[in-house]
Amino acid sequence: MRREARRANRLLPRLLRLVLGRNELRRRSDRIEGIVLAALSAGFLAIVVTAALYGAHIYQSQRAAVARLRPVTAVLSQAGPAARNPFDPAAPTLATWRPPHAAERSGPLTIWDAPAIFDAPAGTAITVWLDRSGWPQPPPPDPGDTIVNALVESVAATGSAAVVLVFCYLLFRRALDRRRLARWEAAWAIIGPGWTSRR
Repeated sequence: MRREARRANRLLPRLLRLVLGRNELRRRSDRIEGIVLAALSAGFLAIVVTAALYGAHIYQSQRAAVARLRPVTAVLSQAGPAARNPFDPAAPTLATWRPPHAAERSGPLTIWDAPAIFDAPAGTAITVWLDRSGWPQPPPPDPGDTIVNALVESVAATGSAAVVLVFCYLLFRRALDRRRLARWEAAWAIIGPGWTSRR
């Protein structure tokens, strides 16, 4: 634990030394690489903060959507679909329900609005979730699922951004390495013949 804290405390001074430090052996390309690395690291930290805020926004919006739904009891007017064909969108089941403070309504229910209609006989009472206009909506996710959804979205956004930043750094590093190699070869072309002729 103490070693990790020491390493974290040394990281910023090392990065500053890499970018701003005076060293006669450090090439201009090394300084440029240090600046790019510092900029990409700052960009990654900004992305982490943005992804955390994005995850919090997703969580709040999902919780607000859940708060607008009201559970009511619906009675099936006909038998529900068979479990052997659960994902057939053309198989709605007619039902009636009474929204809060409104007259009784009837309409189709699908497995997305009311998963409990599978193999349910006519006359079965099931719970459906209504929006403010009184029409069925998909059941709200559990609070735990809402948290997991927000975390997955945040981690996916952060991971995608990290992959892009690493790819950008590798491309930049490759271009710098080519330039360094070309300069080294040019310098060797000048100095090399003098060294090899001494043998």
